Formats: sequence, structure tokens, C-alpha cells
Amino acid sequence: MQTTIDPQEVAKFEAMAAEWWDPTGKFKPLHMMNPVRLDYITSQIAAEFGRDLTSDRPFEGLRLLDIGCGGGLLSEPMARLGATVVGADAAERNLPVARLHAEQSGLDIDYRHTTAEDMAAAGEQFDVVLNMEVVEHVADPLAYLTACQQLLKPGGLMIASTINRNPKSYAVAIFGAEVVMRWLPRGTHEWNKFITPDELFELISQAGLEPVDRKGFVFNPVLWKWSISARDLSVNYVTASIKPE
Repeated sequence: MQTTIDPQEVAKFEAMAAEWWDPTGKFKPLHMMNPVRLDYITSQIAAEFGRDLTSDRPFEGLRLLDIGCGGGLLSEPMARLGATVVGADAAERNLPVARLHAEQSGLDIDYRHTTAEDMAAAGEQFDVVLNMEVVEHVADPLAYLTACQQLLKPGGLMIASTINRNPKSYAVAIFGAEVVMRWLPRGTHEWNKFITPDELFELISQAGLEPVDRKGFVFNPVLWKWSISARDLSVNYVTASIKPE
């Protein structure tokens, strides 16, 4: 199967691999956003699979793939909630960082240097696929999302987040984050690879999934915090979709 990996994009993240768990380093924006990402992810999984988030390990028995897992910022909390977690990343240097941190945290996570396409070709199946901030970095979004669909069991849930494409997203996600705030190295994102919510819903549908929800992740520079918005999808946003049974 032809790969959707973009080698230049992989190289960007390999160059930053050692900083994944530094909350003040190059991944500071993800650390700041992680609580709202986790809030959305856990609520969607609980709703889809009828799980009680007040229990100790509500995701026990669910097999979850964190594709583009990086250093494991989402893999680890999913494992703590009881899911059987596979973390996959095309950037090989990310994985020793992720494995070491999981070991230090007493977590059993199956980290792999692989791609969605290769896992789909091998017949891997999951209840949940987390596909967070990846689709804007691949060479062929539709082929990539199709591989993610193939990785889901019937009735499975994919949660995918990315960045909208408009003048505001350029001002905030590129000029603001990379030039003004210097939260990310210049060139981390390419504006022409950003995807609008309607485009992503269409791609998800073409890939064979049923989109069921989308929300915005909104940063408030006065309160210096992120929140989830049902209306404002102008920059960062997230979607949920289901594989028909």
C-alpha cells in the first residue's frame, strides 16, 4: 500500500523529539491544550461505549490506537483510564522518549514505529482511533483517513483534530504561534495543508465513516487557557465519527 507519510513533516517532529514532556518547550501548545483535548476525547468515548467516567478504569476492555502519538501525551492518560493502548508514530525518534516516560510512569503501552497504512494492511482492529493533529501533516489526507477507517471495528469511533484554513488560522497558528510567541519552530505548519471543517467532514465521509460531531478548541489570551466551543471552529477544531456496523 502506498504510504501517505511526508518525510519532511516526519523530520520536523523528529528534530523536536526530546522535548515532548517539557511543558515549557516546543510542545508547550499541546501541553496547554491537552486538558480540553482529553475532556472531549473521554466524553465521546464514554458516550459511544456507555462507560462511566467516574469509575476507576472506565475504558477497560477497549483497544485504542493513538496514531501520530508523539511522546505519548494522549496515550498515557488513555492507558490510565484502562484502555489497551497502541501508540504509533512515523517519526522513529519519538518512540524511545514515549517508551521511557511510560515505563517511568508504570504504564504498559505498545509503542510502534509504523504507519496507519501498514497497520491496516496487517489487519489490526481497534475500538477507538485517536487521530489528533496529524491529518494536516500527511501527503494524502483521503488515503490516510481511509486507512484509519480500515483500522476501526464496525461501530468504532475515530476522533480527529486539525486546524482550519482561513486568514485567522494563519494569523494565530502560524504567525502568532511560530513568529510572535515562538511556541513552535518556524515551518512547523504549512497553511495550505490546513483543512476546513466542511472539507474534513467530506473526507471522513469519503473514507467510509459517518461524521457525528465537531467542536472548536479556543484559546483565550486574557485567561490564558483553552476551552471547547460548539460555535467557534475558526482555528483549532475536533471531530468525532463512527464506522457503520
